[in-house]
Amino acid sequence: MVLSLHGEIDLHGSPDLRTDLLALLQQTGSKKLVLNLSKVPYVDSSAIAIMVECLQRLRKIGGKLCLVDPQPRVKGLIEIARLNTLFNVVGTEAEALAV
Repeated sequence: MVLSLHGEIDLHGSPDLRTDLLALLQQTGSKKLVLNLSKVPYVDSSAIAIMVECLQRLRKIGGKLCLVDPQPRVKGLIEIARLNTLFNVVGTEAEALAV
């Protein structure tokens, strides 16, 4: 499943995003979630928590989560938190699908 996210993901929008992502994972039974972050200029800790929760759910069924083309500010946060060791961070959707 490939999803393109847009805009800032912060405490105000993250509850809806969490609900939607978890529902999609449950409904589709997908083992791979690809989140295209190229149009997301900012994320806060609540957004990171959602990504980690999705990753944990996917790992329970042998799945993967890939982050595609995070903008520099978002990529920096991921690297500072050392989450790039948990997530597959790639430059294109094609690379994510090949992982």
